Amino acid sequence: MSVPTEGPTAPRLKDVAELAQVSVKTVSNVVNGTTPVAEPTRERVQRAIDALGYQPNVTARRLRTGRSGVIALAFPELPSPYFAELAVEVIAAARRVGITVLMDDTGGDPAAELRIASGLGDPMIDGVILSPLGLDQATLLSRSREIPLVLLGEADLGPVADRVHIDNVAGAHAVTRHLIDEGYRRIAAIGWQDPSPRATAEQRLSGYRTALEEAGLTVDQALLPPVRAYFRPDGASAMRRLLKLPQRPDAVFCFNDLLALGALRAAHEAGLRVPDDIAIVGFDDVEEAEYAIPSLTTVAPDKRHIAELAVRCLMERIEGRYDGPSRLITPGYRVVVRESSTSSR
Repeated sequence: MSVPTEGPTAPRLKDVAELAQVSVKTVSNVVNGTTPVAEPTRERVQRAIDALGYQPNVTARRLRTGRSGVIALAFPELPSPYFAELAVEVIAAARRVGITVLMDDTGGDPAAELRIASGLGDPMIDGVILSPLGLDQATLLSRSREIPLVLLGEADLGPVADRVHIDNVAGAHAVTRHLIDEGYRRIAAIGWQDPSPRATAEQRLSGYRTALEEAGLTVDQALLPPVRAYFRPDGASAMRRLLKLPQRPDAVFCFNDLLALGALRAAHEAGLRVPDDIAIVGFDDVEEAEYAIPSLTTVAPDKRHIAELAVRCLMERIEGRYDGPSRLITPGYRVVVRESSTSSR
């Protein structure tokens, strides 16, 4: 693919088509997402777009379609690696269909989430992808502008918008079952929140409990230290409490990878070997999990698929290609077994 090096004007659709050796209509379909394009062709067009630095003419698009090609994306905790990695995937999925993404961090504040869900009061926003934390159904129904909306995550706000979420119960069950199959029997869980648990905590605790009960193991409340939040210090603090018990656990399921990384640190400080003395597993498969010492066994949601589904659902609503009832979509996951849970037992 040879990239032109001269030319006084900005790249045009025609230039992209010539470089990718496709029709202008095909480039338009890729940029606007109006008609499905075969994946190899779409990738070739995207490479040409990237090589030329082509930018869609937002003003012309708005005049032609009444849309700006801009959507908003908001998460409650952008410092969390899971949300940061998912944001990268959403931006990439949107770029593949010629859409620009504006990002915000709500901090889990219901007022901020409602403002985002209403399109930020900006008519240039065509639609919103939002991961809510503090918002409830009644508040969401009061939004000032009914803009196309896709929700991410565990919060069930009723049939008010399309929602893409992973099966937390099944994922937690699967990774707890992995620990049982490895021979661990006194399995703790770090991630329960008291007095106001998130839906994430409730669902992952449910999967953990079910796996233990199916194996004939007792759910010991002493092995469920509550946490305030889902960051490394919270995991380390909870692990230290577990290690002070008269009979410490031989394995720990942490409700996300940051809790697990904190737990790994606390185990190291206590002179314990992971997994020989105690196994630790997480949930989310953030990049840091693969490079921890030892590397972390975790549940890996398909972040790219989550992002593609969210963008696709939103674009179908924006473009009027789907006006049916709200959809609940559950992408897949897998348990990634690494060093932190496999021993010689």
